[in-house]
Amino acid sequence: MAGGTFSPQEGGCTCTQVRYVVKRKPLFVHCCHCNWCQRETGSAFALNALIEAGEVALLRGSPEIIDTPSSSGNGQQIVRCPICKVAIWSHYSAAGAAVCFVRTGTLDHPGLFPPDIHIFTSSKQPWVRLETDAPVVAEYYQRSDYWPADSIARYKRAISK
Repeated sequence: MAGGTFSPQEGGCTCTQVRYVVKRKPLFVHCCHCNWCQRETGSAFALNALIEAGEVALLRGSPEIIDTPSSSGNGQQIVRCPICKVAIWSHYSAAGAAVCFVRTGTLDHPGLFPPDIHIFTSSKQPWVRLETDAPVVAEYYQRSDYWPADSIARYKRAISK
């Protein structure tokens, strides 16, 4: 993405049964430090690139969709490889299937999608140091306060389809 241009980025699961491509720059990238994400990932946080579902294409495989609970009480769908069970992306209730929360760690070049914001930092692990230019918020946030106007417009188009 040198020079601000975007080129499609591929990713996939550990066993390579599922491969996908992200065809467009993410709307926004969350680094979520909530207890739910910590439990689901077995790590200190989850790094998710929010992308319109139509901009994520399967190249190979048939992932399985697992309905799981979420802190909102509305649940989420985690899209996983049916073989190695790696979580590739999720769909949350607010946007439903219109937006994929792609796990950036499944990208071939995850460093290209750094966080745009750190959320739910009130429950972050105390040993995690946030030395970043990205905003840090204790809980969630108002989209209009942080997202670029183009991303907001893309999001609205995606969820209105």
